[in-house]
Amino acid sequence: MGIIEIDYSKCRMSYACVRICPVKAIGVNAEDDFPRIAEDRCIGCGSCILVCNQSAVSHRSDIDKVKMLLGGEQTIVAMLAPEIAAEFGDVTDYRKFVTMIKKLGFHDVCEVSFGVDLVAARYADLFTHFRGKYYISSNCPSVVAFVEKFHPKLVPNLAPFVNPMTAMAKVIRQRYGAQISLVYIGPSVNAMLEAARARDDERTDAVLTFAELRRLFEEYNITESTLEYSGFDPPFGYKGALYPIPQGYLQAGNITEDLLTNRIITTEGRENLIELLRVLDEQMEEVNHHFNVFYREGCAPAEGMTRDISRIVRRAWVVDYTAKRMSQMDWGQWKKDMEEFSGLDLSRTFNADDRRLPAPPESRIREVLKVLGKKEEDDGSSCGNCGYASCRDFAVAVAQGLAKTEMCLTFSLKNRQEYIKTLRQTNEKLAKTQEALKESEKKARLEQQHASEAMETTAAMLQKLPSGVVIVDDKLRIMQSNRRFIEILGREAGEISEVIQGLKGADLKTLIPYPFYNLFSYVLEKDDDVVNRDVHYEERILNVSVFTIRRNKVVGAVVRDMFMPEVRKEEVIRRVSEAINENLELVQKIAFLLGEGASRTEKTLNSIIEFHQNEKKGRTE
Repeated sequence: MGIIEIDYSKCRMSYACVRICPVKAIGVNAEDDFPRIAEDRCIGCGSCILVCNQSAVSHRSDIDKVKMLLGGEQTIVAMLAPEIAAEFGDVTDYRKFVTMIKKLGFHDVCEVSFGVDLVAARYADLFTHFRGKYYISSNCPSVVAFVEKFHPKLVPNLAPFVNPMTAMAKVIRQRYGAQISLVYIGPSVNAMLEAARARDDERTDAVLTFAELRRLFEEYNITESTLEYSGFDPPFGYKGALYPIPQGYLQAGNITEDLLTNRIITTEGRENLIELLRVLDEQMEEVNHHFNVFYREGCAPAEGMTRDISRIVRRAWVVDYTAKRMSQMDWGQWKKDMEEFSGLDLSRTFNADDRRLPAPPESRIREVLKVLGKKEEDDGSSCGNCGYASCRDFAVAVAQGLAKTEMCLTFSLKNRQEYIKTLRQTNEKLAKTQEALKESEKKARLEQQHASEAMETTAAMLQKLPSGVVIVDDKLRIMQSNRRFIEILGREAGEISEVIQGLKGADLKTLIPYPFYNLFSYVLEKDDDVVNRDVHYEERILNVSVFTIRRNKVVGAVVRDMFMPEVRKEEVIRRVSEAINENLELVQKIAFLLGEGASRTEKTLNSIIEFHQNEKKGRTE
């Protein structure tokens, strides 16, 4: 189980946690927007917690476990980290502070600074008696995890000692008994890494941060003003109280800091650590120094501390607190305690746990650089906003699935500019389209108005026609009819029309006989118009013309009642005219035939006369 957690309901995808992580244990793949933690790569440094403005990144808490221990019957001892002086400067007297912790339910409160004194003495011996090998201090759990996972070549150079917290756990269990429960109270969550690897007499049962301790004070309503003095429980620490200041660790072991004679270099801070390990990985043989290394700068606020206090102020608190403690020290007792635990086994071995990812193909790196708009011959510099040392390193991370191209500031700005440009062009086109749509809509409304007026005019004209008009669909359902058509059909149709205006939707087959509506069926099926067909309807004769409006879908009909005077007169005139025209055509044909016969007779008679004349003339001669 990891010690760092992300609350995605709070995450705003700023990727600050991705950028700050020194080992890129937090990544964003191409298919996901939220950052994800690779627990096996995490070194527990807590940088991601400090940098997240939305408080979306947090650490696993043992506070409930501590409450359970405090509520039990077993002896529970608090181990207080030396950084206590850098955090609780608001407490006027450390003796009151010890009482506040015991008020929570702790039976004893011990100083981890004594563990610092013990381990610092081992380092003094290691550094003083040089055996041909240079070491990196192994006090900081994040430094140890960094080396084991990402610089495995340097694992043999880690100083083979436990850190002060573990050393103090061994001391307390030896003095107070193996069955007690231990709770470490300190500034950083990386102590959880150390607690996870400890076994047997090294074991720490729970870890509390200073911030969580403050919450417990508030929850249990514990304040300094209501309590009496109480001292730390032995063994007491000495110069180990200077541990929050990196050089103070050397002073705790009486290790000289003379630049000309000593072979020890103190390094503090994330960037310095990254650079140091890189150089040592490549040039360890050329450096030839021991290194006193801390992930965080001395007295800088850790993720488990109050964050609005200056490093300078914290440093002053540590020095003043240590001076005060030393002025009240029982030197004799401290020396006896150091001698008592001098034979304690504080050795440790470390194991390489290589979590480096294989390098992606060069072709893939070039492809990513091309997408980012970077040239292969770039000098390797970077704006640093992505969190990587160079654009190439970032491209490698993208190829490995640890980052996404949107994390590159220049790429994002370029894309944003192109997006804005495209959006502006789209908006301009949209504006033009909207104008065109408005114009089209205006024309459509005008045309619709004209069409509506035309329909109203047509409907009015339709109702004024002396002939009946009806339009039906392919099911012979009436779509539209005029008043004259309804009058022709008779009283029953008129009554229906009062309920269903214009007989819309009425079945024509129920209103007229088969010979009548069969004309409509014929035209629908054959697409052949029927013109001026006389149909007997009740005691009247109707003249019907049926014609196609939409082929096989809609037909219309004009129906005239032949018994109506105006229709009868019109029809008589039409039919007399047709008869006259037919007779005239017949007379013309007869005249034509008679004319042809007379012509032939004339020709025959003339031939006979001509023949006789010729014959008479011949006899005379």
